[in-house]
Amino acid sequence: MSTDRPAGATMRAAVVVGPGQIRLDRIALPLPGPGQVRVRLEGCGVCASNLTPWEGPEWMNFPTAPGALGHEGWGTVDAVGEGVDQLTVGDRVAALSYNSYAEYDVAEADAVVRLPATLASMAFPGEPLGCAMNIFKRCEIEPGQVVAIVGIGFLGALLTRLATDAGARVIAITRRAFALDVASQFGAAETIPMDDHYRIIERVRELTHGAFCDRVIEAVGKQWPLDLAAELTRERGRLIVAGYHQDGPRQVNMQLWNWRGIDVVNAHERDPKVYAEGVREAVDAVATGRLDPSPLYTHRFRLDQLDEALDATRDRPDGFVKALILP
Repeated sequence: MSTDRPAGATMRAAVVVGPGQIRLDRIALPLPGPGQVRVRLEGCGVCASNLTPWEGPEWMNFPTAPGALGHEGWGTVDAVGEGVDQLTVGDRVAALSYNSYAEYDVAEADAVVRLPATLASMAFPGEPLGCAMNIFKRCEIEPGQVVAIVGIGFLGALLTRLATDAGARVIAITRRAFALDVASQFGAAETIPMDDHYRIIERVRELTHGAFCDRVIEAVGKQWPLDLAAELTRERGRLIVAGYHQDGPRQVNMQLWNWRGIDVVNAHERDPKVYAEGVREAVDAVATGRLDPSPLYTHRFRLDQLDEALDATRDRPDGFVKALILP
């Protein structure tokens, strides 16, 4: 067991102090408790789920805890708590922890996944990669199916590759011309600009000879894409909600859902064990070459540039897919 913290040891951590505002604090280096490890972070992915807190809704409390909102960290174990025997100091890992906009974070040992030597030089935000694997599993995609993916960001691009490799014909629908190119690079058979509701429906009707899609994955987290996704789902098809809908209630066209007998799957996981298993599957997929997310890490920022990273994630400048924070 190692829980070393040299006297006076500190670290930097980002604090969101108000809507669109951060500061860097220097705080005491955390100690891992029983069953925990401390990770010296190499980086943390920036998740679109941060954007609603970043806007400062009524329910948001400021300032945040140091490092809060960051949950896509990876790095090296540098201290282990009592009772931890499956991880050792020096292991390179992806961690499911929640204060990773910092130089160090503490995680439960069973929520940490060791990274093999083959990934030694690769950024590895484990949480979103594991999320993609878990959502893909919930889709139950089979060879020969037609799959529409509404929204091609980081998650949508990964799901495009996974679905294509599973033998499906993928129709990618997204707003930005750049993202349509990304979808093609990740295996989409057809791409459609997300500009006009009825034009998209008619185009998918044409591509599927009137049958629509066996599986439709909504990966935006907004009302219109959810409405559109339902319209594209065939009778007795499956609508998979992969977008994170955190900005209020949604309405659904229940008449359409009833009439077509659509199966609706909310594909976000909350069970830490399921999350960790998804990360392990992602490690295997990337290490074996089945999945290569590296082209999707388009923007890199320092910890003191977290505000710029969050703004870029919100504004999505041309060429943007995913931002990484590298302390």
